[in-house]
Amino acid sequence: MAGLYPYLTFNGNCEEVFDFYKSIFGGEFSYVGRFKDMPPGEFEVPEAEKEKIMHVSLPIGKDAVLMGSDSSEAFGRVVKPGDNFSLSYNADTKEDADKMFAALVEGGKITMPMSSTFWGAYFGMLVDKFGIQWMVSSEEKK
Repeated sequence: MAGLYPYLTFNGNCEEVFDFYKSIFGGEFSYVGRFKDMPPGEFEVPEAEKEKIMHVSLPIGKDAVLMGSDSSEAFGRVVKPGDNFSLSYNADTKEDADKMFAALVEGGKITMPMSSTFWGAYFGMLVDKFGIQWMVSSEEKK
């Protein structure tokens, strides 16, 4: 089922933030991946950045998931409070993901084109014409 989820980005303290949220909302992380877990050749990760969070998901209730990651100058972006969130649209199909991506990016800017990823998703990022950051994905069928 398609869904829309908040995605938060931090400058190195994502793990601390999500441990805090977990202490409030309870539950367990459904995924925690670090930059050191990326396959070689995907992106050159500096040694000082390898333990930072590449992606974390914390289910909150039955229909919500809070997601996040770290960023830094090494990854091309230093985030500031207020611009450290995206909306993540998870589509049911690759076709729906492409349709939504194309509609959202009209008049905006692609920051990562839609493509297959090492984590098994069809994924892309954009900034819409209103300055809102979006992530669009669909689980790839095996």
